[in-house]
Amino acid sequence: MNTGGTLGGLDRRVGQMNGVHDMGGMHGFGAIPREEGREPFHAEWEGRMFGMLLALGSHGVHDPGGLRAAQESMEPASYLGFGYFERWMWVTERALLAKGYLTLEELDQRTAELDARPDAVAQRREDPATTARLMQGVHTRSPSSREGSSAPRFRSGDSVRVRNRHSPGHTRLPRYVRGKLGAIARLHGIHDFHDAAPEGSPNLPQPVYSVRFEAEELWGEAAEARQSLYLDMWESYLELAQS
Repeated sequence: MNTGGTLGGLDRRVGQMNGVHDMGGMHGFGAIPREEGREPFHAEWEGRMFGMLLALGSHGVHDPGGLRAAQESMEPASYLGFGYFERWMWVTERALLAKGYLTLEELDQRTAELDARPDAVAQRREDPATTARLMQGVHTRSPSSREGSSAPRFRSGDSVRVRNRHSPGHTRLPRYVRGKLGAIARLHGIHDFHDAAPEGSPNLPQPVYSVRFEAEELWGEAAEARQSLYLDMWESYLELAQS
């Protein structure tokens, strides 16, 4: 994807939570189309982009914050205008430039070459050992649970309220559940906390709970009758509801 001759800078502060990427519960975007029985990628380049992210994973290209936080730094118009893998490409290109893996001159030169030869075949480098290692990583599930230093605060059946917290950085707390009442359905164990932490402080693992919300609590009279929603939420998102 051509940068148009300028890097524009990748804002490493990650985006505000109340950004366009936090689309849960929003109106106006229509239903999500289900594509049954198709190949996992719409085009060959999407598969290559997936492979590139796997290969780059051990190099910390998107640190700090990771790929999701990097995408949240995108301008809203670009975020909405790009497809899923186009967002991956956009932020990866800028991260590679920002960290010195590529230069803008190299990128523009290669882009110009491909513009002049749209039928050119993409370069390949066969590396069976790397391919086998990456494929093993795709098909191997690593445990995500961690050891905790303190007992979980909530128990199954506890009534909880989601904190109305507006994080200045990346968070997994959707805005449409802030301030809402729910009930603890189960404990998933202790897991890494992925929200952006102040610089110099660790993101310590926290208990993660499945929390049940009544649809009417979330969407009022517009909700379907007798429906509920389960969300997995870190402990710091929750507080005991006052009786």
